[in-house]
Amino acid sequence: MAEFRRTYGDIKVRGVNCPRPIINWYQCGLPSPVLDLIEKKSFEKPFPIQCQAIPVAMSGRDTIGIAETGSGKTLAYVLPMLRHIRDQRPLEDGDGPIGLIIAPTRELVLQIWKETKAFAKACGLQVVAVYGGVNIQDQLPMLKRGTEIVVCTPGRMRDVLALSNGKITNLKRVSYVVLDEADRILDMGFEPQVKVMLNKCRPDKQTVMFSATFPRSIENLAKSILSQPVEIVVGNRGQTSNNIEQMVEVIEDEDKF
Repeated sequence: MAEFRRTYGDIKVRGVNCPRPIINWYQCGLPSPVLDLIEKKSFEKPFPIQCQAIPVAMSGRDTIGIAETGSGKTLAYVLPMLRHIRDQRPLEDGDGPIGLIIAPTRELVLQIWKETKAFAKACGLQVVAVYGGVNIQDQLPMLKRGTEIVVCTPGRMRDVLALSNGKITNLKRVSYVVLDEADRILDMGFEPQVKVMLNKCRPDKQTVMFSATFPRSIENLAKSILSQPVEIVVGNRGQTSNNIEQMVEVIEDEDKF
């Protein structure tokens, strides 16, 4: 396995009793509809971060995944989440979600929601996106009806939980939490909101943290919210992607709209 990790994406792991990586999708223990969807999307084999992060998360361990943008991190935490939720008792009236995915921006929330929705539907699960920039009243009915998974930005989710003293939804049943792009969550100043949400979740929750880079601020956050995590690094720790082209256009205020 050490040779496989070294030659397939330069996967490095740190942590006790790290599970062996998977080599194909059939080793994930996923239901047939999910495997059929993976085949339909032409995902021939797992990416390096998926090879190691999926078995770690499926074993119930807290996880730190460090890999550049576009490396397949979303499926690395969504597939274990689906299996985790299917093993819980069904939602009852008044129950909030079981899985919670926190991301820094509404654009990323919508991207995660779209990808998660397709796989959740194959398992008969509901996904709701909660984000700012739109009327909060449009999101409340979907939460009140009940959903197994919520994908959210920290600020809007804090507002939702504050409404009606938690009667719209709550985090009491959340047992699988994901922080995606954790470095940006901290850069944007959302750490206080995230910690408030985590304190409202089940104390025995499993927490999975993914990030493109891993500065010291992320290390400090990980130490405060994770329990004996397995750390997985694909490529170089703290490396940013060379495959992204950024374009900035400066516009005068009167021309922005």
